[in-house]
Formats: sequence, C-alpha cells, structure tokens
Amino acid sequence: MSETAGKSAATDTVVSDDALRKAESYIEEEEGAANRLTGWLGVLLTVVAVAMSVFHLYTAYAIVPTQTLRPVHVAFVLFLTFLMFPVAARFRHRIMWWDWLAALLSIAIVAYLIQGGDDFTDRNTSPAPWDIFFGVALVALVLEAMRRTTGWVMPVVTSVFIVYALIGPYLPAPWTHKGYEVGRLIGVMYMTLEGIFGVAVDVSSSLIILFTIFGAFLQYSGAGKFYIDFSFAAMGGKPTGAGRTVVLASFLLGGPSGSGVATTVTLGAVAYPMLAKAGYEKNAAGGLLSAGGLGAIISPPVLGAAAFLIAEFLKISYLDVLLMAAIPTLLFYLALFLMVEIDARKYGMGQTMIEKADSVWNLTRKYWFHFLSLVSIIFFMMWGFSPVLSVFWATVVSLVTSFLRRDTALISYDVFTGKTGLAAGLLRSPLIKALEGGSVGVLNVAATCAGAGIIVGVVTLTGLGLKFSSIVIDYAGGSLLLTAVFTALVVWIVGLAVPVTASYIICAVIAAPALIKLGVPDYAAHMFIFYYAVLSEVSPPTALSPFAAAAITGGDPYKTTLQCWKYTIPAFLVPFMFVLDPSGQGLLLMGSTKALAAANWWSIAEVTLTAAVGIAALAGGFQGWALLRTTLIERVMLIVAGFALVYPSMMADIIGFGLAAAVLVMQWLRRRSTMAVPG
Repeated sequence: MSETAGKSAATDTVVSDDALRKAESYIEEEEGAANRLTGWLGVLLTVVAVAMSVFHLYTAYAIVPTQTLRPVHVAFVLFLTFLMFPVAARFRHRIMWWDWLAALLSIAIVAYLIQGGDDFTDRNTSPAPWDIFFGVALVALVLEAMRRTTGWVMPVVTSVFIVYALIGPYLPAPWTHKGYEVGRLIGVMYMTLEGIFGVAVDVSSSLIILFTIFGAFLQYSGAGKFYIDFSFAAMGGKPTGAGRTVVLASFLLGGPSGSGVATTVTLGAVAYPMLAKAGYEKNAAGGLLSAGGLGAIISPPVLGAAAFLIAEFLKISYLDVLLMAAIPTLLFYLALFLMVEIDARKYGMGQTMIEKADSVWNLTRKYWFHFLSLVSIIFFMMWGFSPVLSVFWATVVSLVTSFLRRDTALISYDVFTGKTGLAAGLLRSPLIKALEGGSVGVLNVAATCAGAGIIVGVVTLTGLGLKFSSIVIDYAGGSLLLTAVFTALVVWIVGLAVPVTASYIICAVIAAPALIKLGVPDYAAHMFIFYYAVLSEVSPPTALSPFAAAAITGGDPYKTTLQCWKYTIPAFLVPFMFVLDPSGQGLLLMGSTKALAAANWWSIAEVTLTAAVGIAALAGGFQGWALLRTTLIERVMLIVAGFALVYPSMMADIIGFGLAAAVLVMQWLRRRSTMAVPG
C-alpha cells in the first residue's frame, strides 16, 4: 500500500516516540496493560488465543448450547486474562504462580458447571457446599479480572451491589429489601443464566468477540491504513482539509474498530502534524481528534459493544439498532463538520497542502475491496442473515478479498508457492496475528460484561430498578423533561467512573425504567442511555480519548477535554428529541424495519431538518461564529435557538427558527455595511 499520506506535514511538527508511548498507555488503561511474553509462554498464549477465536467462529456457524457457550467463553476470558495481565506493574512480562492458580481455577469452575448438567441448574435455590465454593471463587475471579483489565473502579462498583444484596434488611427506606444469603446469591450468579452468564456475557460470547475478530482481520489486511490514506487523498488541499480529513478518517476507522481511544491514537499519530500545520493549537487539535474517536463508538456498522447489548435487552435484531443509529450518527458528524468549517474561518486557516502519496481514484482502484468488507455486514443482514452469521461471513469476505493483492494477503503468497513451509508460513502469517488479536481485544470488554452480569443479577433479584425509577420520577415531579435530565445526569455520573459498556448496562437496568414508566418507548429510552453512556469516553476522570489525544499533541488533558466537549455537545443534545416527543422518535427511524416501512417519511425528514438546524445554531453559538464573528447577543440568540429546536414542540421550533433567521439577517446586514465602507 502507499506510504501513509500526510507524512510530509511532519516537517514542521513531529509526533515523538515518547508522546506515542504515553498515548498508548491510555489504550492500555482502557484495554489493560498486557504482558509481552516470548519463548514457549508466548507460543502458548498465542495458541490459546487463536483457539478461542476459532472456537467462537465455529459457534457462529454450528449449534452450541447456550449453557455451554457462555461458560466456555468466560473460561477462555479468565484463563487468558490471568496469564496476559499481571497482578501489578512490577510483575509485568512474566507469569507468577498465583496467575497459573487463578487461570487453572477458572477452568475448574467451568468444568464443574458443565459436567453438573441439569442437576446443577436445578439446585440453584439450595446450592451444595461445592457449588458455593466454586461460585464464590468465580465472583472473586471476575472481580480480579476486571481490576487487571480496567482498573479498580468497576470491581468496587460491583462489590457495592453485592453488599447491597446481602444487607437489604438493614438499609433505610426506600432502599430496603428482604436481603439474600450467600448461597442464594451464588445460586443466581453462578448456577443460572441470570447472573454472570446472563445477557451481557451472551452478547460478549456470540457477537462482540466476532466483531473484534472482524476488526482484527481488517486491521491486519491493511484496511485501517487504507482508510487513512483515502481520507487524506479525498480531503486535502482546502482550508478545511485538515479538519475534514480527521472527521472522515475517524468515521472510516471507527466503524470497524468500535474503540474511541484506539481510533484517537491511530489517527492522531498521523494527522496531528497536519492539524498543527493548518493552524490548530494543541488543545483544539486534541479535542478534534478525541471527538473523532468518540464517533467510533456510535458509528455503524460496529458501534460500541453496548450497541449489541441494546439488541439483546430489547429483543430486536442488530439491523434495527443500526437503523436507529443512522440519523443520530449523521447528525454527530454534521456537528463535527460544521465545527471544522467554523474553525477555518474563525482562525483564518490558510491552504493546507498535503502531499498525496496517491490519488483517490488510484487508491480506490487498488483497494476497493476494503470498502466491500466494511459494508458486507449490513448487506448480509439485509439478505436475512442473523447478526452472528452476518459478521461471520463478513470476516470470510475480508479473508478472501485480502488475497486480491499481495501486500494485503492475510497468508503470505510464499506459503502457496512453496518458498516457505506450510506450518512455518501459517504461524508467521497475519492471519494468526488477526485471530490472536481478536481474542485479546475482547478480554477487557468480556470481563466487564461478566461483572455487569453480577450487577444485573442483583438489580433483578432485589427490584432495585423499580425502586430507583420511582425515586427519579418523584424527584422530577412526574415531569418527562426533568426525568430525562436526571436520567442523563445519572448516566453521566456513572460514566465518570466506568467504561461505556458497563455504564450502559448499569443504567439500562436502573434508569431506563423511569423513562419507560413515563411513556417513552423502550427503544428510545435505551438509545438515550446509550448516547449518554458514550460521554464517559470524554468525561474526567475516565476521559481516555482526550487524555490520549493530549499526550500526542502535548496539550493540557483537561483543556483538551473541554475542547472535545465543544466539538461534540451540539450532537449530544439530540437524544432529548427522541424521548421528549413522539415526533422526535423519527430520528430513530421508528425503531424497527417494519415500522420504517410504514413510517411517515415527511415527518422523519422534518424532524431531521429541525435537528440539523438546531445543531448548526448550537455550533455557531458555542464557536461564536456564523457568517462572521458573532456579537454577544447574537451568540446568546444562536444558543437559545439551538436549545429551542432540540426541544420538540411547534412553539419551540417557531422560536428557534425565528432566532436563527434573525441572527443570519443581522450578520448579513452587518457584513454588507462593512463591505460598503470604502477602503
């Protein structure tokens, strides 16, 4: 493939190795700081990781009982986690005896469960002593696996829920409940499909891991590099070229990866020199890069891991979730493009000429099949395949099409020509690295899903979700607007401490019932929570994307976070539209393919246009720029117009459109009078 586009920009600004290492540390903070092992230990872990990927690819096509698939998935995850992630930094790059003990105990726990059969499940209300022993051990191992991969916060939060289940009778109203003994709690968490092996692990074992394998296949076939090259070639040579390149590349990279931090670091290493050359100061450049990374979590066809959970919680197809995400995603990127356009005018950015290694046409002609891999998932879903089979066949498409060019082949051509031995060639091939990377990439999410299963189990067992929703509604006085505001705040606060997936799961079971109780459709309530859970990616103290971007640009992490909020906040007011009024649900394309077929397309177009104008008004207000620099009163008018257009009512729309039009007229008259002044 061509040399990475945009490297010429590095003549003025270079991303140092130290900056990249610091940025990668934030990826490790999100995905865990894995050991780097060589020798037979490295081979062993590679073999187990490849076996895990092969097993899950097999289960995508063959029938494996749920009671077997979920526990085996957890066993793989725990075994690899304890051997790949050290108990502390000083033990990194080696495996200690306690790691082996935890890894082997993980296998024993699952083996005991599977061999127990139906008798094991039937005695969940009165577990035997060995059931309790292995159940308590599993809970402890899941907590430790989360600590090793995502830090202390999630294990502490999960432990609080466990304590809540145990001490219910001693709590003050309205939090009190009858309380549960350890045996009863373990019966639910370990011996049924309602706790650790519940919905979250179901999604992790059947969907999330397949998408991480698919993303790894794209990565090792060179798709990520192609998407960056394509964006540089398509968007260069204009005043807004630098910003536009970041926006387009983040969308293309984020779609298959679904990881905000990884997208930010991958793109930032290449694009920051170009942004600096264009005139972006360090914090603004970091804010734009991290805002693009945030888009990775809400961009089809992969979105974030939480999107798969939405489908499972609502019992709808993943294609429905993609449809619901389509318009909000377009509005999110509209906000970014508008901010980029305003930046170019506000800061007087000149032409940023990027030396293109190749033209758009040549890149597309050579590597068109990478786009095919990206859209094939949606094609298979529309053809009638399940999401699991769709991503399976999309992965096959990625593998087969990689052989269209020698430089993208996942198995070296030398293997087929006999220049290298078959076994040796396969072991060193990108295919093995992709299979290994698919398993390793899911470990932190899968551990979080197992821990979230404990939380969901406690909420279900104690009825906490209904208690919490009643409290929120009471505080809001029955007002849907205030309930939505309180729910958004709850999701945001939870997101300050835990990753997106965990934030969504927790709030889906404790906060969504409040919105649903007030008449909001369940799909709209869950999408509302999903979008605000995504804010955890850019909210301190877990603002990993902005912090990683600041490490690359050399900016201040907290100022970079504020810049990221500036770029993204217009689009994050949109979710209020699809919970406050039925017309706003048109932004979700009505939540299902059947409803979409009968939808009022004019109503959908109308609400989409209103949202777009509202976003434009907010972008202008927050940036202080429309046709030209705004006055204070014009800025206030634009912000008020944006908020009014986001609130779905006829009177609010009239006020919003009126204020926006008034600002444009005032600016047009002022610009005209300025141009009329001689000299």
